[in-house]
Amino acid sequence: MTASEIRALFAVASRPEVVSLAGGMPYLPALPLDAVAETSRRLVAERGAQVLQYGSGQGEPAMREQITEVVRPQGIAAHPDDVVVTTGSQQALDLVARVFLDPGDVVLAEAPSYVGALGVFRSYQAHVEHVPMDADGLQPAALEEALVRLRADGRRVKLLYTVPNHHNPAGVTLSLERRRQVVEIARRHGLLVLEDDPYALLGFDGDPLPAMRSMDAEHVVHLGSFSKTFAPGYRLGWAIAPHAVREKLVLASESAVLCPTTLGQAVVTEYLRTHDWYGQVKAFRELYRERRDAMLDALATHLPQASWTRPVGGFYVWVTLPEGLDAAALLPRAVTGRVAFVPGTAFYADGRGGRHLRLAYCFPEPERVREGVRRLAGVVRDELDVLETFGPLAHRPGTVGTGGAGDPAAQGPELV
Repeated sequence: MTASEIRALFAVASRPEVVSLAGGMPYLPALPLDAVAETSRRLVAERGAQVLQYGSGQGEPAMREQITEVVRPQGIAAHPDDVVVTTGSQQALDLVARVFLDPGDVVLAEAPSYVGALGVFRSYQAHVEHVPMDADGLQPAALEEALVRLRADGRRVKLLYTVPNHHNPAGVTLSLERRRQVVEIARRHGLLVLEDDPYALLGFDGDPLPAMRSMDAEHVVHLGSFSKTFAPGYRLGWAIAPHAVREKLVLASESAVLCPTTLGQAVVTEYLRTHDWYGQVKAFRELYRERRDAMLDALATHLPQASWTRPVGGFYVWVTLPEGLDAAALLPRAVTGRVAFVPGTAFYADGRGGRHLRLAYCFPEPERVREGVRRLAGVVRDELDVLETFGPLAHRPGTVGTGGAGDPAAQGPELV
């Protein structure tokens, strides 16, 4: 197991003088916090002996019922018995990996991919094989080629891990046609699809695309979370899985945590039942759209030497730096310049991504987003000046190939 590069950044990024474009934290001041506080007070006062007690390992029935309503806009017609409540979708990732992965198994994952998932797969000694993506998401032809090649080599491919909506970190969304193609490939090859979907409801252009789970309930395990659309502090997520898989996930969850937070489930259930939760999601969409626009405008103004994705929802923009720059090498200088980001190498299992970085626009106010990009652009300009004077890092006297910007094999995809 290795430390997450994002978690390691939090201590620095939380300093008030630093504009953090690193963490994907929701903007909680936009929640009706008074109403949430009153809901919590009333539940403990009136039902404390119940909501503070141990609960079901699968999750409380009322919570599972509400989750089936939350996923309905994605076309998922689930029964509460299909749902396993987890300690955030991060635990759901761990449970699926625990049930399915043996050392040496192969997990197919997009290039780049969510750093938290890569850490989970690594901890179970699986090998991650990256599949290319572009502005429309995962490339189905490349997925099929990888499956055929790996199985011809005698490798066991256990599952495909994908973030189809407003991808973390790339910010792109898998097109409807490609969703159908990916599901068809999975069905034909007997491949389990792990659909990690915490950002589905946070699109800026209306209702979400149909989930892959809605197209095939037997080959897709659908993961979701209240961390992005409500509050991460409650640590509540879910897995919607085929019956046999669901039973194993419950057993694995009980061995890890006995049961998910009973009080947290009660608060979130009551909030969903008594408030216009979808209206609140729409308010978040507009708030994040404004921040997204601020970031894209600032990048065009201050960093025209780079290229970047143009997300239609979610929290992230994926930036490709000018040739010869390395994001990991830039990070200490950026922190000195009072701005933080996540280097692209965090999102690959094989050392690629040196020229890339992830920027999160979700938490800072729009003016702070613009200021953070302005500071980042200054750091990039300074490094370009050094590059022009001394050449690439790998070619400077006393240095060795870094596996970063100076190594063509370490580059990630151009996603613009």
